[in-house]
Amino acid sequence: MLSQFLSSFYKKKVVEVLAGVKIIGLEARGSQRVLKTSTNREIVVDGVVAGVGIEPNVELAQSVGLKVGDGIVVDEFLRTSHPDIYAAGDVAAFYNQALGKRIRVEHEDNANSMGRLVGRNMAGMSDPYDHLPFFYSDMFELGYEAVGEVDSRLETFADWKRLNTEGVIYYMKKGHVRGVLLWNVWGQVEAARQLIAEPGPFKLKDLKGRLPAKTSHPKPDL
Repeated sequence: MLSQFLSSFYKKKVVEVLAGVKIIGLEARGSQRVLKTSTNREIVVDGVVAGVGIEPNVELAQSVGLKVGDGIVVDEFLRTSHPDIYAAGDVAAFYNQALGKRIRVEHEDNANSMGRLVGRNMAGMSDPYDHLPFFYSDMFELGYEAVGEVDSRLETFADWKRLNTEGVIYYMKKGHVRGVLLWNVWGQVEAARQLIAEPGPFKLKDLKGRLPAKTSHPKPDL
């Protein structure tokens, strides 16, 4: 499995991976910090970087009567339930046509794309937000770009060019592609978006080689 490979990969880089362990406390000890874990372990560190996800802050929206759910609910033009108030970025819950559902995305591509469009619409345009955002990460010499729903609970099909180091993983639901993980594969984000938007249905064999790796293209400088 890719998760097992990645854990081993990090260990080879002398990075300790504590899967399933929660941080339950943090205290100062001189110039250092001490992390306390759910397994009763203390980890002494020089610094802490926390990337733990967020919950949307909807209190202001609620206080003025805007419709909220998992974020501030917006229409296709990024208007809230009040026609003169717009929302964009991590806090905005929007309907995505390609996925057929309302989503909220916490990443740079969505924030930048949505921010540009909401600015235009507030200035008088009426352009719908039909963008399907992607997200990415870099892990030493490895990296990925992901589009749509990348959820391990969905049916998956892995099309590897080199096992665990270069390939495409498709996430399926009832014959439809819901997400695409481009693992060390570059230049395929737009093709992945188009595939997710296709009505299908697809069989797993239909996806073999559908998004081939472009090994001649270097990893982009993001």
